[in-house]
Amino acid sequence: MARSVCVHPDHKDTVATALERNGFLTQGDLAANLMIALSTVSRFCRGIRVSIASFEQICEALALEPKRVMRPLAVEPRTLNSRTNLDPSTTPTGTQFFAYDPFWVGRELLTQALTDKLSESCRLMLLTGLAGIGKTALSERLAIELQTKATRYRLLRENFDNQEQSTDFVSFAARLLESCNQPVLPEERSQSAPLTRRLVAHLQTTPTLILIDSLEHILKGDEVKGWSEFVDDSYVTFFQAILASNTFQSRFILTSQELPAQIVEAGSRYLSTWHRQPISGLSEPEQQALFEKTGFTLSADLTRIGRAYEGHPLALRTILGEIGDRPFFGNVDAYWKRYGSEIEAVEKSIAEAAAGNTTGADDKWQLDRFTRALRRNVQQRLEQTFDRLQQDARYAYILLCETAVYRCPVPEDWWLSHLEDWDQNDHQQMMALDVLRDRYLVEEMTEDTELLLRQHNLIRSLALAHLKKLTFTPDPLPL
Repeated sequence: MARSVCVHPDHKDTVATALERNGFLTQGDLAANLMIALSTVSRFCRGIRVSIASFEQICEALALEPKRVMRPLAVEPRTLNSRTNLDPSTTPTGTQFFAYDPFWVGRELLTQALTDKLSESCRLMLLTGLAGIGKTALSERLAIELQTKATRYRLLRENFDNQEQSTDFVSFAARLLESCNQPVLPEERSQSAPLTRRLVAHLQTTPTLILIDSLEHILKGDEVKGWSEFVDDSYVTFFQAILASNTFQSRFILTSQELPAQIVEAGSRYLSTWHRQPISGLSEPEQQALFEKTGFTLSADLTRIGRAYEGHPLALRTILGEIGDRPFFGNVDAYWKRYGSEIEAVEKSIAEAAAGNTTGADDKWQLDRFTRALRRNVQQRLEQTFDRLQQDARYAYILLCETAVYRCPVPEDWWLSHLEDWDQNDHQQMMALDVLRDRYLVEEMTEDTELLLRQHNLIRSLALAHLKKLTFTPDPLPL
């Protein structure tokens, strides 16, 4: 029996009328009355599936007969809808998505452009950006889009953030082959070359779409060999073989918080078969669409929150989830009264920077952690990024912490000067900055003809906290 159901499209007006008839001025009022999440009520009202228990609970509050307004299970959609109305609940049986859901908004032009590339000659697509910026959700959306094309792909997934499985290339290749119903003999698991040949040969002729998440977990780096290179060189051989094949029917979509230098180098020789796409936050119109899609009426306070977070999808959705759930139940004003000072602190610093007060080492930003949900969903993920940076590239970590004092974009020389006290020469300073660039921890812009650097507000919030406990000392001079 189905575990979730939805309102029939023909009865959406019935639901809206029932809200008013029963004295609920907003969906938030109904959520508060039932003590359930606003997002659940919003999904119900928009005809998106909710659990049967929630469906019946809401119908009872609205004096509606569940069976009369329910979409019959026999006619649940099983094929993909139009490009603009794709719903994860309608994807082919067996497909499991983790990030793309009915609250997806925006990125329409980007999605179309990337889908077109994958439908043509692009075999390997790399989506890069900050943790929580929406890379995985976009990769899943692209997977759905590709299934609407003439080529039907078998979908496979790999997630290198999964600590329960081996990340060496042989284990990776064996898993993919076995998922493609290609048995792997015990003796084949001792060498990577035969597995590489078998896997590439199969993918050349069998249309398969492979989504690979968190590529940064199989990258390493040091000052001698370079940054963000594969721990296992067999991955380099494999991806080079994909790009160099005369024909290739399959597609790879990779997500990473770090730029894999060896893929970039290989891709420079095969420009038509690979593409790198940096992902940024949601634009202000996209943020407004997110607010409305999650059941909120657009307000000045929500706009200020979206602007402070620079459209970071994970942070915004975490906050909207908190506002929609107890104890606020959709009351934006109550949430702002409790936490608005955190946003105002950011706004004050930005205003002071515009007035000429460029630095603020004592700014008390807590965008990543001022609620428990933010600490769990946002701070924890960003801390992993900082931990990897501190472990792999000590002076890049120092540079990130020390430049958090800047409230606004400043010249590149200002950043690099912070490593002079750490006895880093010009080359070493630039290497540290390049590490931050490759890990999307610095943003670049130009003003007139000058290159300026800045930190994303979320990164600065965390970097300020790390700056206060920075205890590194310069390496001793050689004897």
